[in-house]
Amino acid sequence: MSEHPSSGARSPEPGAHGSRKIALVGPGYPYRGGIAHFAETMYRGLRERGYEVPFVTFKMQYPERLFPGKTQFETRPVPDPVPTVRLLNTIEPLSWRTTAHYLLDERPAAAVFMYWMPFFAPAFGTIARAIRRHGIKPLAVVHNAVPHEPRPGDTTLSKYFLQACEGCVVMSEAVEQDLQRLKVSAPVRRVPHPVYTRFGAPVPQAEARERFGLKPDAPVLLFFGFIRRYKGLHVLLQSMGRVVRERPDVRLIVAGEFYEDEAPYRALIREHRLGDHVLLQNTYIPDEEVPLYFSAADVVVQPYVSATQSGVAQIAFHFEKPLIVTDVGGLAEIVPHERAGFVVPPDDPERLAEAILRFVREGWGPRLAEGVRERKAHYSWDRLYDAVESLVALPRPGR
Repeated sequence: MSEHPSSGARSPEPGAHGSRKIALVGPGYPYRGGIAHFAETMYRGLRERGYEVPFVTFKMQYPERLFPGKTQFETRPVPDPVPTVRLLNTIEPLSWRTTAHYLLDERPAAAVFMYWMPFFAPAFGTIARAIRRHGIKPLAVVHNAVPHEPRPGDTTLSKYFLQACEGCVVMSEAVEQDLQRLKVSAPVRRVPHPVYTRFGAPVPQAEARERFGLKPDAPVLLFFGFIRRYKGLHVLLQSMGRVVRERPDVRLIVAGEFYEDEAPYRALIREHRLGDHVLLQNTYIPDEEVPLYFSAADVVVQPYVSATQSGVAQIAFHFEKPLIVTDVGGLAEIVPHERAGFVVPPDDPERLAEAILRFVREGWGPRLAEGVRERKAHYSWDRLYDAVESLVALPRPGR
């Protein structure tokens, strides 16, 4: 991690860009979270393919008053952190210019932006246009083209950035359709979200359950990741009322930091008398503890009300855990019904409860876990890198 002073941009000569150099722009160490994990994995993978990878991250990602969690940063030592250059302040236009100058000095063939929220569009769009004028291809890995919880101006902002890109990688049909609605004319490559492997090996289930005070033979569900309403935890808690009436031995682990008021969720736990059935871990789960949560579970539940795709599903695939998901966004693409999990309608506590009870009663765990093992080989990072390389290789517009 380093800082780079502002410098005067020099225009590269045509054809002088490093064909074996691809820059990344987005969150990386010392920032934490799923998008940072994704970008850091890209960094390592592109390096293994022989690329130089300048990695620009933020001096300031969000103003503290806008960030819904406790901290944006890693709070524990990280072994072998990915090297990043901290230049970009999302609300300071001078830093946008500094970032563009840095990329022009590095002269990569392309700069790949991690995009998931319109908040970043003014900075990213300005930088993309600046480097594009000097022959560097701006590309985007589009995690979300429009947000799950839309606000006025989101469409205009996303267009400002995405219409400046010369290529986009998406990981679900839903995001590809969003790009079409935004009238993004750049070439698009769709690949499945790769499986995360950064979290290491599972631990024995009995050992993981002992750490949480869970019985070895209890059916255990896992809801994992930060909590906002679109992720549907309220639907899952409503469904658990019926589940525990029929199967009092079922336990639910909720592991993730609340990004909104947790009082309504605690009220649902009281209303449905779930106090003895729900283990609530209201905190960001550090990498080294992730294997404990997934190893303790029989099935991962993603009751999303809206979604595009999910990195949590790909952590579940890494640990070979089946999933119960809702039919929103690209979740059903990842988790085919009765092959790697169950797919249910969104925002329907009764149908979700039926799926959970069916999973428990009929012993679906081993069958679905085998389906996960068969499918996870299809979700390789190489497909993502191939997509990026194909976009880098395309002739530039007007040339």
